[in-house]
Amino acid sequence: MRYLCAVYLELKDMEKLSAAEGAALNRDSIAYDETLRLSGHYIASDPLQRATTAKTLRVRKGKLSVMDGPFAETKEQLGGFILIEARDMDEAVELASKIPMAKHGSIEVRPTMKISAKTKS
Repeated sequence: MRYLCAVYLELKDMEKLSAAEGAALNRDSIAYDETLRLSGHYIASDPLQRATTAKTLRVRKGKLSVMDGPFAETKEQLGGFILIEARDMDEAVELASKIPMAKHGSIEVRPTMKISAKTKS
């Protein structure tokens, strides 16, 4: 089963890291992606640009509304993701607990859902 590991962080905490600490975190993150790849759990991952680069959109009654930035007001912001393959939620949580960013933010582990284009008759 696939699980999304959503990485949340507080920008102010990340800005407190020294250049060496930031570089080490990047190296550790890339190395863990490779560990997941070699074990067959890795599907995809990417860090995200700052939340201020985002657009939030809604379509209501056929009308598009676009707002700058994230919709939710919160201290933490979505900083990246890792999509993994795991046997079950327990294994997914164990794998996610080793994501280096877990030491600086939080990781939300959520199973993906398959949907079908087939309609009921």
